[in-house]
Amino acid sequence: MLKKTITYTDYEGVERKEDFYFNLTKAEVTEMELSTEGSFSKYLEKIIAAKNQKEVIEVFKMLILKAYGEKSADGRRFIKNQQLREEFSQTEAYSEFFMELATDTASAEAFVKGILPVMPANTPSHA
Repeated sequence: MLKKTITYTDYEGVERKEDFYFNLTKAEVTEMELSTEGSFSKYLEKIIAAKNQKEVIEVFKMLILKAYGEKSADGRRFIKNQQLREEFSQTEAYSEFFMELATDTASAEAFVKGILPVMPANTPSHA
């Protein structure tokens, strides 16, 4: 799980500093890997190597919103749903974070590493 503190100015002109949480479970990553022809990780490597900025931006938007959620008060659940994604995407915090990832390779790399679970060595993949 990645905790990201984002400072932004809201739509009332108030500067805010808030913590946001991002995580992908092993099941989510496995589903992404197996549902993408040739695997999601290979697709990602391919578009990065090709410097296909349009696709890279689309993938980062998808990853940010897919990984975004809120921890339950008891810490047992990480709640993610379409309403939470939409609400987050409508904030300047999302815009600030998106721009950081779009313009800073090190931040983008840290984000991807931070949201991915440690996968067992024998995780299935398809060719």
